[in-house]
Amino acid sequence: MNRIAELFQRKPNNVLNVYCTAGYPQLNATLTVMKALQDNGADIIELGMPYSDPLADGPVIQHSGSVALANGMTITELFGQLHDFRKQIYVPVILMGYMNPVLQYGFEKFCQHAAALPVDGLILPDLPEHEFETEYGAIMQRYGLDFIFLVTPETSEERIKKLDQLSTGFLYAVSSSSTTGSDKNMTDVTAYLERLKSYQLKNPVLVGFGIKDKQTFDAACKHANGAIIGTAYIKALESAAGISETTAAFIKNVIS
Repeated sequence: MNRIAELFQRKPNNVLNVYCTAGYPQLNATLTVMKALQDNGADIIELGMPYSDPLADGPVIQHSGSVALANGMTITELFGQLHDFRKQIYVPVILMGYMNPVLQYGFEKFCQHAAALPVDGLILPDLPEHEFETEYGAIMQRYGLDFIFLVTPETSEERIKKLDQLSTGFLYAVSSSSTTGSDKNMTDVTAYLERLKSYQLKNPVLVGFGIKDKQTFDAACKHANGAIIGTAYIKALESAAGISETTAAFIKNVIS
């Protein structure tokens, strides 16, 4: 059983997945941020690989990606930083990014190197379902990497069920069709999450986009297995005097 499956078996509810950008706020801060997240209660770390044209990301995460790229972050640099990271990090780690840099690196080589570290799964929002089924899914499976699809309130029931069948690890329920970091009306989100629950999906569901504090985290967890926080944490790091102290205070504010 892999780390993600083991986590949801051990902790089926209130799972906290926190997104951070590799190479932000400083190039060599990646492991410091990951360790601070793990040590203060994050159940999953979603590690963003910065890209110059991040379609799903709002301005805060886009800015963190620009800073990380300017700092010199690349996939090669990231894999170097993550060499031996399992000596310190035991929680599931998912790499989130976009197809262009992964294809430039070489898709199979990327999966091989990611699995060797080892990371647990991938989120690539611009990988089409058809290409996943016909080409890339088999490569990820070969290297034992989970792949997480995103669904939105506009996704049809038929397509949600199909993406649930294709996904492993969990299903990422985007709370609305806007970019990350937008404020959400959690009442609207509730109806959508109730609908997802009624489909009796095979994967656990984590809610993302607009989760930023205890109130929104608790609201999401009432109707899903947990939630994903990104923009609010990156904002906290922006003005952080110290990564460890800022992270401890931020997570305490979400889960205490």
